[in-house]
This record gives sequence, structure tokens and C-alpha cells, in this order.
Amino acid sequence: MGRMSRLAPLSGFPEWPPAERIVEVFVLDTLREVFALHGFSEIETRAVEPLERLGGQAEASKEVYTLVRRGGETAEFGLHFDLTVPFARYVEERQGQLQFPFRRFQIQKVWRGERPQEGRFREFYQADIDVVARENLPAHCETEVAVVMARALAALPLPAVHMRMNDRRLVEGFYRGVGIRDVADALRSVDKLGKIGPAAVAKELSGQGVSETVGAAVLQLATIQAPDASFKDAVLDLWEATPTTGDAGARELLGVGLDTLARLVESVNAAVPGTAVADLSIARGLDYYTGAVYETTLDGHEDLGSICSGGRYDSLVAGGGFPGVGLSIGVSRLVSRLVSQGMLVATRAVPSAVLVAVIDEDNRDVSDGIAARLRSRGIACEVSPNAAKFGKQIQYADRRGIPFVWFPAAPGEADDGEVKDIRSGDQVAADADAWVPPADDLRPRVVRG
Repeated sequence: MGRMSRLAPLSGFPEWPPAERIVEVFVLDTLREVFALHGFSEIETRAVEPLERLGGQAEASKEVYTLVRRGGETAEFGLHFDLTVPFARYVEERQGQLQFPFRRFQIQKVWRGERPQEGRFREFYQADIDVVARENLPAHCETEVAVVMARALAALPLPAVHMRMNDRRLVEGFYRGVGIRDVADALRSVDKLGKIGPAAVAKELSGQGVSETVGAAVLQLATIQAPDASFKDAVLDLWEATPTTGDAGARELLGVGLDTLARLVESVNAAVPGTAVADLSIARGLDYYTGAVYETTLDGHEDLGSICSGGRYDSLVAGGGFPGVGLSIGVSRLVSRLVSQGMLVATRAVPSAVLVAVIDEDNRDVSDGIAARLRSRGIACEVSPNAAKFGKQIQYADRRGIPFVWFPAAPGEADDGEVKDIRSGDQVAADADAWVPPADDLRPRVVRG
């Protein structure tokens, strides 16, 4: 029989070891709990969508994984690259059954055929929340989703996060007022500011016919930041200092954006202090967004980019209608950084709090019985795989990270034996129907590294 060829790992498809998977599950469960606490209903959609729907809404840089039928024929379906496209289809198909505003959260894997690198995967978890209305979406929803997401991130033992916010109405009003005709193109260029720098953005704007004076004003606008409403004065001062077209509609739109963003920042900071920052460099280049836009960074890990982003939109479905606002966390991106740098660690890699030792194989049923009684009370345990000397069984528990070893009583004795904390060496007589481990040892916990 020939040797099996060595398997080559597939890059971009994370498969965490047990201890790191515990961290991932902890993050997912925490998000799920906070979202549900705020009245968001969980949905799950199918993994595939028609290719024309995916291809029509994907950015050019996103490669959709297509399904292939037996025989090599490409099917008409592809794996979804985000959770917005399937959510839009879900709402469109079920609009008669849903209560609006519809508050939904969704935590699923998505797939993108892009070049894998740190924090970027081909298969990864996303966690989305959205509030969608049938016709009119109240402005307070823009605050609510930001607060819920900020609270979800605050529930994780993370470094501080900053949710940077802008408003597309503010930016569009300013751009129109200073004479920029193609606002969408200008926004796409400004959205690259963090990647290519101001000189390259200025060059792109110039290529779009934007004058040097206006381009300088656009770049200056993008430098304005504040953790409160003080940014309004800076924007209005810049407006007064820049030649404008006199477009009354643009000035009105600018005012709406300024007031809305000020309320948003102050409301979010009132609910989750120190979280929100008005940052007028946030553009979110997609034409999809029409109001508030958000990007969230982790303090000390800004190189990771945004871990959570989103915004307000006027139309969820392609045909129009269903305005909403939503935010999405790249969960795998976040978990990758947390585990690679030891920022979050599991206290142990196995669920078992107890290893029940085996005296000898003839009495394995005694150990099985003790384990069953412990499990009936919610104490995870396992029975030793062999009846080696107790010292060897303790070593086995130690290698597994199991904190307690239960030694059954000798045959013929009425009690259940003794349990040993193998870290401290403390050993006490115990009753399998009453003994419990300390709360911190009952199950694996995730703690700051």
C-alpha cells in the first residue's frame, strides 16, 4: 500500500484548535446574547443565492464562489459573500409575514474568493444587526443600532473600541455646495484616504475635474474629528472659508447631516461613554448608504482596520423600498487578532471539569456511574481511557487541562471516594450527588491574556 500524499492546508479557511474555538464560540454567544437582549430576532438564510443576484451587487474585487455540478458544469448558484444580499431577498420574499420595523440579527459564515492575509479569510463569520422599515425609518434607529453594537463589543473583554461616524447627507451637502458634480466618485476616492494618503486622493479628485481649492477643502473636511458636537463649528467655518455655488438645497442637506450626526454622537456616548467619535474621513464608498455611516476600530490595533462597519440606506431591495440601518462585525477577523496575540484565552481547552479515574477494568462501571451522576447535575466530566496507575491518570488529566480527578472508593466501600484538585493538591471526600467544583472551574472561561 502506497503512502498517502501529504495534505496541503487551504489558506483562508480558519480551523481553530479547541482552545481557540472556545474563544470564537464565546464571542459568538456574547454577541447573540446582547442582540437578543435588545429585541433583535435571529434569522438564518441559505448559503447560496442566484448568481445574477450576487454578481449584480458584489463589488468588482469580490469573487463569488460558484457551485459546480457533477461533470464540471457551473450551476446558477453561488455562496453568499455577505449577509446583506440574502437578508434583502429574505425581506422581499417574506414582507407579508414580517412585522415592521423588522429587527433582525444574523450570525453566519460567508465566503469570498479573495487573497488571504492576516484578518482576511475566504470563509469567515459575520454578525449583522439591522432595523428595516416598510416605508419610513425613524432617525433614532441610527442611534439604536450603534448603541446595541457598542454594548455588544463592550460585553467582550477587549481593548477600548472607537466607533467613528459620519453622515452621508453632511458630506453630500458640502460636496455639492463647493461644486463637485459627481459626489459618488469623490466619495469613493476619499474612502481610500487611509490606504493611499491625501496626496493620492487629491490626484484622483483632480482627475475627476475637482479644482485644487475644492480638493483642498474636501481633504480638510476629512480631517475634522470630535467626540461631541463641536465638529459642527469646524465644518461651518470651513464652509464659510470655501467658495460655494449658492446651492440652497446643498446647504440645507449639510445642515441636516450636521444636526443628525451631532445627535448620533452625543446619544451613543451618553449610552456607552467614550465610544463614539465624529470622524468626517469616514466615507464608506458604496452608493448604497444615504445617512449615518460607521466604522469601528480597536485601540492599539488600528492596523487591523475596521472590525465593525455599516450605515443607513434608503432601499434594502433592488426594486426600491424598505429603508433601514445596520452594522456588521467581521467576527473571524476579530477572533484572529484576539487569539494570535493572546488577547483572549480559554482557561482550558476541554469542557471536562473532572476526570473520573478507573481502579481497574473490572470496576469501570463504578467510574461510569459516578460520571453519569456528575453529568446529571451539569458537571462535564470524562472517564479515564485506561486503568493505569493513578499517577499516570493524573498526568493524563494534567495534559488535557482537566482540573479535578475523582478517585472512586475501593470495591466494597459504600462512599463515592475522593476528588483531588491536581493544581493545589487538595483532596477531599466527596459525594457524586452533592459535590460541585468552584464556579470558575465548572466550564472553560475566556479571560484577558
